[in-house]
Amino acid sequence: MLLEFDADQRLWQETVRDAVSKQCPASLIRDIAENGVDPTPLWNSYVEAGWTELTDQENAVELAIVLEELGRSTDPTPLLATVTQFAPLVGDRFDPLSSGAAVYSGVSAVRDAEGWVLTGTDRFVLDGDRADRLAVVTAGGVFLVDASHVTTRRVDIFDPVLHVAEVSFPGVHVADTERLAVDTERAHHVALMGMAITMVGACQRVLDLALEHAKSRQQFGVAIGTFQAIQHKAADMHVAIERARALSYFAALTIAADDPRRRLAAAMAKASAGECQALVFRQGIQTFGAMGFTWENDLQFALKRAKAGELMLGGAAEHRAMIAEEFNAAAL
Repeated sequence: MLLEFDADQRLWQETVRDAVSKQCPASLIRDIAENGVDPTPLWNSYVEAGWTELTDQENAVELAIVLEELGRSTDPTPLLATVTQFAPLVGDRFDPLSSGAAVYSGVSAVRDAEGWVLTGTDRFVLDGDRADRLAVVTAGGVFLVDASHVTTRRVDIFDPVLHVAEVSFPGVHVADTERLAVDTERAHHVALMGMAITMVGACQRVLDLALEHAKSRQQFGVAIGTFQAIQHKAADMHVAIERARALSYFAALTIAADDPRRRLAAAMAKASAGECQALVFRQGIQTFGAMGFTWENDLQFALKRAKAGELMLGGAAEHRAMIAEEFNAAAL
């Protein structure tokens, strides 16, 4: 399976990178964090560009290219939740003009005379407070629910532009027609791949900023980038990012090809991205020194986005344990 972009994919990457750099600059992220600027116009630009339509299985690599660039820019819109968590769960009921979120746990479904009753609360739903519709995963199946029927509350987290919400279902009635036949395992693979490549983009942003700082920061009359210790940190970050990037795109390729290896590939991508963010977080902060801890430094946004990704959909240790279990079972 080839792990190199073809000419069309390279052109697509350049096009997306150019669009994101213009429409989602660092100044916009700071304005959202400090002044509460509404990111809806940015979301609308993504919809108009057709990025929310990249939900077909064969477009997994092209979607991953978009998500990496959005991770690099600390995207403040609900695109990640919409196209990698909600869309795979609702299949042909997906509407590319509206946003969505996935509720993975905490909700039960009970049969009644009119259909189903959903009860419970999921405390941490990505973009649950601003989604138009919700895909709710329960033991009784997956249900499509309009967001107006639930109670949501945005949860304060360390990433100032990421939306995570507590979503409650106070006995929500759902018709049988809203119970969806879907491959939840495949949907989970897409969600893992999307989160992993987003984290890779955020880590790349940290490295970019660290390299800029190393070139401009002077100590003892020379740029600190000339010091071998700083060069080693940059090299370690680069290697970790490239490994996580390769595994993330491999996961995207297995999804696009409906390759049975996609389960392990998605887990390996998420595990590698989690380990990458830990190393990049540490080395990035050390490269900047005390400046890296300040609110005024844009480094914080990328670091927080990468760390948030590690805390969602299972951490590196959890996925490594699953991978080890798979290999041990295969060896028996």
